[in-house]
Amino acid sequence: MTDPIHLGAGPLTTRDLVAIAREGAAVELDDAALERIEAGHRALEGLAAGGAAIYGVSTGLGAGVDTRIVPDAVVVQRRIPPGRAVGVGRNARPDEVRAIMAARLAGLCAGRSGASRGVAEALTDLLNRGVHPVVPMTGSVGEADLAPLSHIALVLLGQGEAEFQGEILPGAEALARAGITPPEFGVKDGLALVSANAASVGAGALVVEDAAQALRSMLAAAALSFEGYRAGIAPLDPRAAALRPAPGQAEAARRLLALLDGGDLAQPGSARKLQDPLSFRCAPPVLGAALAALVAARASVELELAGAGDNPAVIAEDGVALPNANFDPTHLALAFEALGAALARVAAISAARIVKLMSPGSSDLPRFLAPAPDGSTGYGPTQKTAAALLAEIGHLAGPMPVAVLPVADGVEDYATMATSTVDKTAGIVERLRLLAALELVVAAQAVDLRGGVALGSGTAAILTEVRGLVPTLEADRPAAPDIAAVAGFIASGGLEAVFGAG
Repeated sequence: MTDPIHLGAGPLTTRDLVAIAREGAAVELDDAALERIEAGHRALEGLAAGGAAIYGVSTGLGAGVDTRIVPDAVVVQRRIPPGRAVGVGRNARPDEVRAIMAARLAGLCAGRSGASRGVAEALTDLLNRGVHPVVPMTGSVGEADLAPLSHIALVLLGQGEAEFQGEILPGAEALARAGITPPEFGVKDGLALVSANAASVGAGALVVEDAAQALRSMLAAAALSFEGYRAGIAPLDPRAAALRPAPGQAEAARRLLALLDGGDLAQPGSARKLQDPLSFRCAPPVLGAALAALVAARASVELELAGAGDNPAVIAEDGVALPNANFDPTHLALAFEALGAALARVAAISAARIVKLMSPGSSDLPRFLAPAPDGSTGYGPTQKTAAALLAEIGHLAGPMPVAVLPVADGVEDYATMATSTVDKTAGIVERLRLLAALELVVAAQAVDLRGGVALGSGTAAILTEVRGLVPTLEADRPAAPDIAAVAGFIASGGLEAVFGAG
């Protein structure tokens, strides 16, 4: 059983969100967080009672900011989520919904939203009792994820739909079966539940951890390709990175050397060539750049998890509801664009290595790594698979538009499209995992055909794991099940122990 995650007690990490979203970790609201939530709610109630103009509480939203209204928790706040539940497209997976709800709870724990304790505890109950609202993921422009978060808030109103114990139910029925009473809404609860970037932040946390896993599998695949190709390891020498310390290069080289340690390639004169193709030589800087981009993307998510993005923000100690633009996640959108572009470069050199291993003029191995010179296709057709994956990754790595249709009567005339950026980066990661699986299969065949070489301790373990799933190719057979088996093994974390999760 995974230990409970205490929200509001300290910084929340992307790894914490994975534990909540995928490992069944319960969440508990820290006592200090509950005190902050209650203090913010009391302060906001006082401001509203005093007649202050407070966005979304005593005024309309968006273009309606110029309309003064009477603060009313029942009428005003309860109508905010239904009016903004406009999502379309694919529904978020249960793990994504859980990550999104956890991210929003982390924001509420800052005590700056003005949300009531009852609503925060009800959102906690959804997580702990396994009620997962149905959340269509298209509809946010990345300036607070109003649409997806509104579909979550609907369920707290007893509306919408939710998955509970494998069944899609009306929201009210899902709550009843889980033993959750719909909470009373406070003076800003409707707005507090939906005005945040929790969809991009929560989903982004999962993408970061999946990307980290995919990159580790790419390091493993590159190392096994080095073995199969008998590539020189001079570019991995720490002295090379010291001469030009590009971001992440030294770390990538260190990890590759660790996997190759103990094998023939670590001995002088073991490489077949003085200089290998760039897809081998440039592995440290390219993989290193991706590692650096991953660090930046993780930092952008964890900054949001630790911050308060509510507008207006309730600063109870000063007695003010402060209008702000902390709902704008430009930094996060740019970090994920950079991560996607970096992963595309990793994909490009992986695909190139796959082709080089199959070329007898380059690798000195049988064409297409065919088991016998009898017209067998070997792994030749998988070059098309690599080409297709690389093309799709390149397409997804293209940036989202920086100019977006102005909405809300022109008030909202800039947008980040952060949620869509995170989603397309997830698509890159999914394809990168498949490409890593393909390279591992091809590299394992190259090693077997090479024969008579001592592998490094890490690469030997990698080969053992691959061969436990995929036997050596001795006659043409469908490669799709082999690729799928290795990709599933990577996704399940099976490869982690072989080369470390650092």
